Amino acid sequence: MDKRNDSVVTEFILQGFTDNPKMQLILFMIFLSVYVIAVLGNLGMILLICSNPQLHKPMYYFLGNLSFVDLCCSSAIAPKMLTDLLSATKGIPYSACVLQLFLYAMLIDVECLLLALMAYDRYVAICNPLLYSNVMSKKTCQQLIAIAYLIGLLDSTIHTSSTFRLPFCRSNLINHFFCDIPPLLVLSCSDTYANEIVLFTFVGFIEASSIGMILVSYVYILATILKMRSAEGRHKAFSTCASHLTAVGIFHGTILYMYFRPSSSYSMDQDKWASVFYTVVIPMLNPLIYSLRNKEVKDAVQKILGPNTHNNTKNVKD
Repeated sequence: MDKRNDSVVTEFILQGFTDNPKMQLILFMIFLSVYVIAVLGNLGMILLICSNPQLHKPMYYFLGNLSFVDLCCSSAIAPKMLTDLLSATKGIPYSACVLQLFLYAMLIDVECLLLALMAYDRYVAICNPLLYSNVMSKKTCQQLIAIAYLIGLLDSTIHTSSTFRLPFCRSNLINHFFCDIPPLLVLSCSDTYANEIVLFTFVGFIEASSIGMILVSYVYILATILKMRSAEGRHKAFSTCASHLTAVGIFHGTILYMYFRPSSSYSMDQDKWASVFYTVVIPMLNPLIYSLRNKEVKDAVQKILGPNTHNNTKNVKD
């Protein structure tokens, strides 16, 4: 198609989930509740880690950054999604669409890498406890976090620039509730094969690298735990890994479903609900998973709530 005949897109329209007003109201109430819990949970986790000296450890440094990423990711998507559920017009300016895609792609990459770094942290803590303080020093943790953000920034820049260099002439209606790459590629009137290859290659590399690091770390962790003679030691080691494994399973399971399932089973409607899960629901679940299953976090919360709460909890257990 001759580019001279293409109209310049200045605004996109987000189709969202449904045109049914009653269903939109129900979804608004559900997603608003989820988003509020996500914000309060992640913000609370960050403040808890910053304010409690007992949590000034590498494990919680990574967890604090994970909460920050979850907070930013849900806030980049949910407010616009909630507004559109109550609005007749669901337009998003071209520049805002670019920014939303850029932030979303970067934050998802960073979360993926953070989960891998948290697995490596558990590997060092359990398999090499005597070297833990030296290997996972504050400087090393800061460098690892910086690398994760840098990789996310570079990858997001590549995806965002390659996507918005395409001419959009078929329509400005995005069959999604936010600006994501696959529904944007559908709107282009040029060949998007190169974009699809770039998307699959970079997402595949980051996903494979992260899962590979997690699997290798937990193979060594499992081998070390099985060699422990103390049942109490094995239980403590397993309990420190349980929260992380739960978060990893939920996050990576959703990502693998989104990007690596057979093309014959591809459905944009299914993608919308899967996207809701890892942009809004997972950020809500992560602080709950780590607070409910982590003894040090629970103790820190009880300490803030007061000694009476701690004593009541002990009495209930007794």
